[in-house]
Amino acid sequence: MHIDVNNAFLSWTAVLLLKQGYKYDIRNSYAIIGDEDNKRHGIVLSKSTPIKKFGVKTAEPIFQARKKCPSLKVYKPNYKWYKEMSNKMFELISTYTPDIEKMSIDECYLDYGPIKHLHGNEVDFAYKLKNEIKSTLGFTVNIGIANCKLCAKMASNFTKPDKVHTLFKTEIDSKMKPLPIEDLFFIGRKTAEKLHKLNIHTIGDLSKQKPENLYPYFKNQSVRMVESANGIDNSPLETGKVVSKGLSNSTTLPHNLIHKEDVYDILESISDNLAAQLRREGRYANVVRVQLKNAEFKNYTHQTKLKNSTNNMSVIFETAKKLLDDMWKDEPIRLVGLGVDGLSHEATYQVSMFDEFDKVIQNKELENAVDKLKDKFGSEVINKASMVGKKKIRKKY
Repeated sequence: MHIDVNNAFLSWTAVLLLKQGYKYDIRNSYAIIGDEDNKRHGIVLSKSTPIKKFGVKTAEPIFQARKKCPSLKVYKPNYKWYKEMSNKMFELISTYTPDIEKMSIDECYLDYGPIKHLHGNEVDFAYKLKNEIKSTLGFTVNIGIANCKLCAKMASNFTKPDKVHTLFKTEIDSKMKPLPIEDLFFIGRKTAEKLHKLNIHTIGDLSKQKPENLYPYFKNQSVRMVESANGIDNSPLETGKVVSKGLSNSTTLPHNLIHKEDVYDILESISDNLAAQLRREGRYANVVRVQLKNAEFKNYTHQTKLKNSTNNMSVIFETAKKLLDDMWKDEPIRLVGLGVDGLSHEATYQVSMFDEFDKVIQNKELENAVDKLKDKFGSEVINKASMVGKKKIRKKY
C-alpha cells in the first residue's frame, strides 16, 4: 500500500487553524501555502482543491497565481507543525505494522502481506485506515493498493482526495496503460518530451517497446522504463537504514532553489569531493545517483550505470548533470544529493582507440597531482576554473 496525504501542507495548516478557532476550513476556499515575504518570487508550495480549476500550479510564482485567481489567500508554511502531524500519522500507521517505508514527510509504503491474516481483506483495511486517519487527525489521505511499490504509488495518484484505489496485476492493462506517458512514476518532463518525439504517447505505447530500441535515447534507463510501463517493480520495502555500498553526500539548502543552474553548481562541488575520496581510497565507481527533495519533502532519485568505472570528477559531474536534466520538474528544491555505487578497487576501461586510453591516463595523473597539492596545502589551494566563485549559492529566487 502507498499512503499519501492530500495537499499535505494546506491540509495540515487547515487543521491547525481550525484548532485555533478559525470559523471556516481553508481547504474549501481559494487558498495556497506560500511565503510572500519576497513579493515577486514567493512560490506556491501547496494549494486547495477549489483553486485548481483556475489552473494554479505548485511551484509557480505567487504573483502569477494571483493573476489566475485574484481572490486567493496566502498562508505561511509552518514546518514545525507539519513535522508534528507527519509523526502522528506514522505513529498511527505503526500501530498496525512495523513494515513501513517513509518516502517523505507526507507519504509512505506499508507491507500488508504479513498482517493480512490479522485484518482481513486489503481494500476493507485501507478504507478503515483512511477513515481512522481522517477522524483522528483531521486530514485525508489517498491509499493505493497493488502487488508492487510502483503500482501502489500509481494507484494512490488516481482521483483525489480521500480515496482508495487498486492497481493489481490484472488491472494494469485497463487502468494504467491508457494513461499519458507523463503519469508514469519517475518519468520527468525531459524524458516525456523525448518519448513523444518517438511517437510514444501513453504508458501502453511504452510497454510495447523493446529496451534495445530505446537504448540510443535513454541508455541504461531503457530496461527500467519498459518494465515500469508493464507494472514490473521488484524493489523491496526498506523499513530501516540500508548499509551503504557506496559513497554519497547531500546538502539541505537554506532556501529553495528554482534554477537548475544552481543545482548544477552543487552537483559539481559534491562531484569534486566524492571523486577525491574515491581516489584516496583507491576505488572506482560504476553507478552515479542523483537525489532531489522538493519543497514538499518529496524525494526523487535517478541513477545510471557507467560504461567505464571511474574516480574522475568530470565524468561523475557530467553524468550527474544528465540525470538532473532527465528528472528536473521545474519545482523548488530543498535538498540535493549525489552518490556513487558499485565500488571496486579495479578500474575497467572499454576504449576503441589508444589516444582515448592515453587521455584517461593523463586525467588520472593530473587528478592525483591535484590531490597531493590539496593534501599538503589545503582543499582551497587549487580548483577547476569553472568552480571559482561558486562558494555561495546564487540567490535567484
